[in-house]
Amino acid sequence: MPSVLLPCVSRSTFLRGLSSAAALATAVLLPALVMPAVSSAADTSTDDQVQLFDGKSLDGWNGDEKWFRVQDGAIIAGSASEKIPANQFLCTNKTYRDFELTVDAKLVGQGSNAGVQFRTKRIPNDTEVIGYQADIGFMPNGTCWGALYDESRRRKFLAESPEVAMKAVRRGQWNTLKIIARGDRIQIFLNGVQTVDYTEQDPEIERDGVIALQVHSGPPLEVHYRNIKLREL
Repeated sequence: MPSVLLPCVSRSTFLRGLSSAAALATAVLLPALVMPAVSSAADTSTDDQVQLFDGKSLDGWNGDEKWFRVQDGAIIAGSASEKIPANQFLCTNKTYRDFELTVDAKLVGQGSNAGVQFRTKRIPNDTEVIGYQADIGFMPNGTCWGALYDESRRRKFLAESPEVAMKAVRRGQWNTLKIIARGDRIQIFLNGVQTVDYTEQDPEIERDGVIALQVHSGPPLEVHYRNIKLREL
């Protein structure tokens, strides 16, 4: 076989050629290697928080519309001019067990008591409900904002931090309650400050129920509720 003459190539030129070829191969393959990872990350990014109030209607809720209405993107409970004869509650149609719930609320008027119920149920033939309440309001010696009350059951505060809450609350303004209920443990935060960390010891107490917004009986009072968001845990 006749010999074939190859051009003479220096070692450095040969290595540079290999480097260029490797770079070209990497440029061609890189999109194929990177794109699936980006797509996968995007697919797993989900927002599991839901709005319980659409800002326009009481869809998904049930209660006496004499005492609950929607105005300016908020649920208004109670009356600014009329005495409230009995506790009233606006309840979700759906029940919840373990969750993180946030609600903005403020009090307007002479009255000073309301609350956000959870793991709650209605009492038949009554305006009342039975279950846990994240309390809203003021008392002669302080505040019950952010306290944990047991409505119509043990009828007492289960946990509270009145001095902490008094520093955190904004009187006459919007305040944000966050409730975390997971198993036996209940935590409540007022404007980002923790006021309750409670563990239920009674196995007979129900661990699920509806969410409900309260206006307390008494002098004329409007309770404004908005930004009602829940994430199930």
